[in-house]
Amino acid sequence: MTLRRDRRDRLPCHPRAVLECVVNISEGRDGAVIAEVAAAAGAHLLDVHSDPHHHRSVLTLVGEEAARAVADVAVARLDLRDHDGVHPRLGVVDVVPFVALDGATPEDALAARDRFARWLAARHAVPCFCYGPERTLPEVRRRAFRDLAPDVGPAQPHPRAGATAVGQRDVLVAYNVWVAGVNATSVRALADAVRTREIRTLGLRVGERWQVSMNLVAPAVAGPAVAFDRVVAAAEELGATVEGAELVGLLPEAVLRAVPARRWAELDLGAERTIEARLAAAGLR
Repeated sequence: MTLRRDRRDRLPCHPRAVLECVVNISEGRDGAVIAEVAAAAGAHLLDVHSDPHHHRSVLTLVGEEAARAVADVAVARLDLRDHDGVHPRLGVVDVVPFVALDGATPEDALAARDRFARWLAARHAVPCFCYGPERTLPEVRRRAFRDLAPDVGPAQPHPRAGATAVGQRDVLVAYNVWVAGVNATSVRALADAVRTREIRTLGLRVGERWQVSMNLVAPAVAGPAVAFDRVVAAAEELGATVEGAELVGLLPEAVLRAVPARRWAELDLGAERTIEARLAAAGLR
């Protein structure tokens, strides 16, 4: 893949264009370190969601500068060699997707992806795999360093920081549903039963509990209510029960409004947890 250059990779200035960047770092337990990494984003930090069992934090940011600042601190402070957690990971700065929001286009997000990948490889010698129009993130996870070489950067993982998947994607919703009455085999079967083109799933043991971890990649078609109800129906087929839900990060206001308000508490949703609400609160909208 050839990454396009944009005037020596200087960050462009489009004051009315909003790019969301949802940085996933491989640290979910040390609150002080998570706070240090998040603080690097300054006023452009919209949300932090940490999970000690996944050993992962999801930072919702606005703009390329914030993503670079967060990556600088994460690479300096984290070490993949000491990492354990139930969620798959390639590196300490594991996933960096760019998403076009107000005034931005998918082309803007794609250009930001390419700039970030070149920057991270040049500054920190971290190999980067790109995803988006060319391939999906699950494909990167399956193929990285096997039959897929990095798009930019060294051919081998960084000794401490590993590698990074840098992407361009549409808005998605990260969503988990807790289940009881399953085991390692049946929770994977449950995840398989729920999986569709719009719902990507993993069945995981998280501490002493079991979880169907999902990325809702077309939330206007299959949002949290649809995903939750699919898990409930599949769990009943297996003799299992659903114990609750967890929204990871933020969701678009339109996706929230498509769910009846009476179900928001059950589905772990709320008006204050939309991208638009956080942009407004940060003075970025």
